[in-house]
Amino acid sequence: MLRLLFLGTPDFAVPSLARLLQSEHRVVGVVSQPDRPRGRGQHVQPPPVKVLAQAHDLPVWQPVRLKDPDLIDALRAVKPDAAVVAAYGRIIPDVLLDLPRLGMINVHASLLPRWRGASPIQRAVMAGDRETGITIMRVVSELDAGPMLAKATRPIGPDETAADVERDLAEIGAALLPPVLGALESGTAREEPQDAALVTFAPRLEKGDGAVDWTLTAPELHNRVRGLHPWPLAFSWLGAARITILRTRSEAARHTVTEGTIVEARGDRIVVAAGAGTSLALLEVRPEGRRAMTAREFLSGHRVEPGTRFLVHPPA
Repeated sequence: MLRLLFLGTPDFAVPSLARLLQSEHRVVGVVSQPDRPRGRGQHVQPPPVKVLAQAHDLPVWQPVRLKDPDLIDALRAVKPDAAVVAAYGRIIPDVLLDLPRLGMINVHASLLPRWRGASPIQRAVMAGDRETGITIMRVVSELDAGPMLAKATRPIGPDETAADVERDLAEIGAALLPPVLGALESGTAREEPQDAALVTFAPRLEKGDGAVDWTLTAPELHNRVRGLHPWPLAFSWLGAARITILRTRSEAARHTVTEGTIVEARGDRIVVAAGAGTSLALLEVRPEGRRAMTAREFLSGHRVEPGTRFLVHPPA
């Protein structure tokens, strides 16, 4: 039996912690991000991992700084044999990496070395990847560069969002943990180095990344809409109205008008000109301050004429 320290914060990490709590190993403490304002009311709420940890009466630390000497002393006192990281959200300093005698492993949501970084699921969907997966790797000082201990793959459907993929990968990652920890405990773990020539990076998404660039082709825009769901979500401006774009479809129809121009707006069809003469159908949108609605519902309440243009920025 291993004494485990767990570092994680969002919903993605919850299945991993739950699986460890059901395993033969003992979770001796949890490190999570501080409570933060969330939702429309911006009420301060605990992260999902903290909620699960407290339900099992586990000690929880929520440091502002991971190098805090009091934190290091407290984690050293619980004597972890190994540590598991799942979407904790910060770089782990060397002083923590060296604390567990068997080191620290990470549940990373990509098939490394592709998509190292903070947003691997979103970037994979945005890039139009047809496959992704989970890699369990040893945590080292360099970002997501440690040797790999286990992998599992998952296809990405052509209309799936990052939220769809993340939900499955969270469970896949959780299922991989017990055998990897067993191999670490027995000394039989096999560590495969990453091929540096195949590395790609997945930078953290920002709110502004949701702004639609209509010069991209319709397939590229469709992938971006899927990858930006559920956050920050794709958006564009129709006059002074900010329109969030939730579901799309790339169409075969070609056009010769300026990108961002609405070429069809009737019935249940809103079709917009995209780059390279391609066309993007908007299937579901959400006007600012309103609920999500289908194209037909939107058109029934908004006067939209062909020739109107979506804009990257609101009019001055």
